[in-house]
Amino acid sequence: MLGGTPPTRAIAQHIPAHQLVIAADSGLHGAIDLGLRVNVVIGDMDSVDKAVLAAVEANGTTVTELPRDKDATDAELALLKAVDMGATKIVLITKGGGRLDHELGVFAVLQNPNLRHCTIQAMWDNSILHLIHGPASVSITGKLGSNVGLVAAGGEASGISTSGLKWVLNNESLAPHSSRGISNELTEETATISVKTGSLFVVQSSALST
Repeated sequence: MLGGTPPTRAIAQHIPAHQLVIAADSGLHGAIDLGLRVNVVIGDMDSVDKAVLAAVEANGTTVTELPRDKDATDAELALLKAVDMGATKIVLITKGGGRLDHELGVFAVLQNPNLRHCTIQAMWDNSILHLIHGPASVSITGKLGSNVGLVAAGGEASGISTSGLKWVLNNESLAPHSSRGISNELTEETATISVKTGSLFVVQSSALST
């Protein structure tokens, strides 16, 4: 759970079963608001209510407080902490809409080589994002006609094939500087996207809208 503006409570119904909850700094407040029990909170704690922090620590939450002057954001530290604790599937939750440099930083950190062995999903406000590293595939579900975007991450993604989308890709490539994969649509309730080499962001816009 990232810091910043807390996500809407409606997102709680979409959070999958989980074994571990890590909050990045003020993400602690968002997690509590969603009814999640936080196992670890990490960051410089510059935007956390100290009384809330003390209460969760007394209740068994591990608090890792770090200097404010550091070379990594709280978001990066939280993601790497998950890896250190053995996570193989990570669901990142954020309202988004904060500082642009922080938002870009999250997209950069998601491509960290230390996360490559993890299945990555993000609930970004009311959208769902998947990051897959070839060779891999992901199946997504949604309403017919709903938007799906494909964006190469960190370099060219090749050998991309899709089923269940309006504009079909068949063993094709997307360049990281291209918007070709934006604004595709579901033609079936379940679609599959696969990539042979490279990495690919798969974005379902407004998928969590109620």
